[in-house]
Amino acid sequence: MEKKVYSTSGKELRTITLDDKVFGLPVNDDVIYYAITNELANRRVGTACTKTRAEVHGSNNKPYKQKGTGNARRGDKKSPITVGGGTIFGPKPRDFSYSIPKKEKRLAMKSILSAHAQGDRLTVVEDFTVESGKTKDLVTILKNFAKDERTVLILKDDDAKIKQAGRNIPNLSFLAYNRLEAHTLFYGRKVIILESAVKNLSDFYAEDKEAK
Repeated sequence: MEKKVYSTSGKELRTITLDDKVFGLPVNDDVIYYAITNELANRRVGTACTKTRAEVHGSNNKPYKQKGTGNARRGDKKSPITVGGGTIFGPKPRDFSYSIPKKEKRLAMKSILSAHAQGDRLTVVEDFTVESGKTKDLVTILKNFAKDERTVLILKDDDAKIKQAGRNIPNLSFLAYNRLEAHTLFYGRKVIILESAVKNLSDFYAEDKEAK
């Protein structure tokens, strides 16, 4: 697959060949769903907690006699049927995280990249950085490729200057080529990828690397 490479000013420079094993695959909706669900589950803190009747503070005395009052038969005020009593089968702290096969996760990333490339939502831009670290300098570059839409910028490495410049830009996310996130990448309406990151992605997701 051929894609045009643009300068930071939005001008066409040259063309680049995208690896079909990464950017030209059929989109597998199932593995994309599994990868996104896995990431969302792993983000859950699982700190929800309720008290059972054994943990609620209160007296153990029976509030009234068992028979003759016409009221329901119950024990102390910690009973779950009273206001302020314990909770039956309430949530307790738990770990929601789980793992999925590595091949499945890699296939999900390649499927998402392929979907963006085939849907013309992926733009390749020449390598650049923001030496000043200022937001306005990065905004000047991005406005040539994306408007007020959810944008993902795939970097060739962990560029601290670009991240510093973009941390105040709404709807902008940064991903390193070797640490992609299915949820962030899938919901990006515009994906901007640096030229060197294209080759890095092809090498990182190569078939011989998967077999190791």
